[in-house]
Amino acid sequence: MALIGCTFTAPAHEGPGSEAVPVGDLECSGAGIPLSHELSNGAAWSLCFGVDNKRGMVLTDIHYAPVAGEWISIAAEISLAQLEVPYDHGERLTADITSAGFGGLRMHTLTDLECLGDRIAAPVPNIGDGSSFGETPVREVLCTEVADSGLAFRSRENNTLLAARGSEWRLSTISKVGWYEYVSQYTFGSDGSIAAALGATGDLSPVDYAEDPTHGWSVGPGDSDHAASHSHNAVWRIHWALGEGPLSVEQYDATPIGRTGSRSPILEGRLTPIERPTSARWADRRWWRVLAPGSLNHDGRPISYQLDLGRSDGFTFVADQDRHGPDAGYDVAFTNADGCQVFATANRGGCGSGVVDFVNRSATESLHDVVSWVAIGYHHVPRDEDQSPMQLHWQGFTATPRDLTAQRVDVPPGREEINGQPEHWEGEPVEELLGN
Repeated sequence: MALIGCTFTAPAHEGPGSEAVPVGDLECSGAGIPLSHELSNGAAWSLCFGVDNKRGMVLTDIHYAPVAGEWISIAAEISLAQLEVPYDHGERLTADITSAGFGGLRMHTLTDLECLGDRIAAPVPNIGDGSSFGETPVREVLCTEVADSGLAFRSRENNTLLAARGSEWRLSTISKVGWYEYVSQYTFGSDGSIAAALGATGDLSPVDYAEDPTHGWSVGPGDSDHAASHSHNAVWRIHWALGEGPLSVEQYDATPIGRTGSRSPILEGRLTPIERPTSARWADRRWWRVLAPGSLNHDGRPISYQLDLGRSDGFTFVADQDRHGPDAGYDVAFTNADGCQVFATANRGGCGSGVVDFVNRSATESLHDVVSWVAIGYHHVPRDEDQSPMQLHWQGFTATPRDLTAQRVDVPPGREEINGQPEHWEGEPVEELLGN
């Protein structure tokens, strides 16, 4: 088993806040562009950026280096896998990834108004992959920015203050589909977190106004001009490459047992192994993690990433409902990697038309080369303030490291020895503090 922790010799960096030296064997395929950055605490990220005609931004070969730690492989690929927009009046349904696409001419060149950081130029074919038709101009379509992420930690004991601010590396592109303009964004935190987000702006559809007011919201004078409500149903695909060896998946649930202790209700937290391809719905106090049983931190625990779905308006794809019934929805699904399985719906090839097919057709396999399909919905009820243009509104999720290192990735001075329950706290025996 490979041990992963905080005590390895760090890779050569140019200094906090500067660009990190890329992983030595990082070879971006095709027209992929290698990118890396070291954040304020000394942790670093490295990856490849590319543009797919349908999925738009695609990130591959993603690695993270904790402070004073070696590079850790995190994911082989992450991208959008579908964006469905059904309107409440029932007269419009679009699949913006597979029908239109976020790449090609729909991915816009950025200016300094949209990007205060560095703009990265990349070859973007205007038809397909550029191999047969059209042109492949090189345009500045990627924004890479480093920003303060706020207070990272704070602890004050005996008039000694330990505090630091965090930083984050944001990669974003802008694609226009119809009247909507979408910001596809990935944020890589100094703590090892990855936040995937989709922002929507642009304009309300000028042709989608509902006669029945229950299907929208009045945005004109008086009780008139009911702009149709609609959903933005997005799915992200993450092909994990965490640590070394085969991967596993677990679901965590914390459930009240119906009894109360001396001061509070008692809950039991349990992990349930997910051994086969499956889909699942979110519930209170539930999350999932992808772990590498063969890669241990210095406490002897397998490294993992936890999927935090945050706010989401649950949904079932119309295509899945038509094919598999109204209970075919999911908030997260897990399958084994298959090069044919690219899109959450409207997928082409013998492997199935979407995630529900992927799960059903591989239900007897053992999970080992894990792909997560994360579904986040946003039901947009228009407001007067949406005209015009609309204020940017967001949906997304976060992948948070769990036991990636034995302690936090940037242990402050004086806390190096705290790993587990301490015997003393600020000079006092912990046993004497239990009654406080």
